[in-house]
Amino acid sequence: MTEPVLWQLAQTALPVTGRPEAFPVRRVYCVGRNYLDHIREMREGDERDDPFFFQKPTDAVVPDGSTIPYPPQTGDLQFEGELVVAIGAAGSDISSQDAPGHIFGLAAGIDLTRRDRQRDCRDMAHPWEAGKSFDHSAPCGSILPVEKATSTLSGELRLSVNGRQRQHTSLGLMIWNVPEIISHLSRSYRLMPGDLIYTGTPAGVAAVHPGDRIRVEITGLPALTVTISEGDTHASQ
Repeated sequence: MTEPVLWQLAQTALPVTGRPEAFPVRRVYCVGRNYLDHIREMREGDERDDPFFFQKPTDAVVPDGSTIPYPPQTGDLQFEGELVVAIGAAGSDISSQDAPGHIFGLAAGIDLTRRDRQRDCRDMAHPWEAGKSFDHSAPCGSILPVEKATSTLSGELRLSVNGRQRQHTSLGLMIWNVPEIISHLSRSYRLMPGDLIYTGTPAGVAAVHPGDRIRVEITGLPALTVTISEGDTHASQ
């Protein structure tokens, strides 16, 4: 009888600016529809809706400087530039007032999306996993400890593709701000150190192709840059 093989997988971890230790990632949560202009751009949802959340696999997280293969089963890979919140203290049913005490740090992130698969899921009333939860779909930059990110939450986000600006917003335009997001999410899940929360994207999302270079810059944070390469099974649909 063949003995089973037990695979020991390396834990996903992100660098922390100014510190020797890395941030081990536990879970990845994403907020859907958190900017009014993006809701109108996508023509879905209601601007008065409560925030809703979906998850990506932990090993979807890739660091700054990564080369990301174009994923299979899509012909419409799109970028979504986002502020990422790294959780450093456990808690459930956290109030908005107490939420800042649970933040370890902040980072620039990209929610890569197979938009055609997401639309298919929406039309069939299926979960979004096929559109959102795939390999390399959650690039994240170096995490800046929150005590050093003093100007970030009142700052701006910019995303460029090949040097051309495609997204630009004030983080103050989020429908649900960071403390409110943490509070809402903690009602459904016990947040733990190592959790990442992608806080939503503004308008301007669009497709990228092999060879494209995506860069996200957020006030006060290390920039995030990734490059899209040819995928082994890239098939336009």
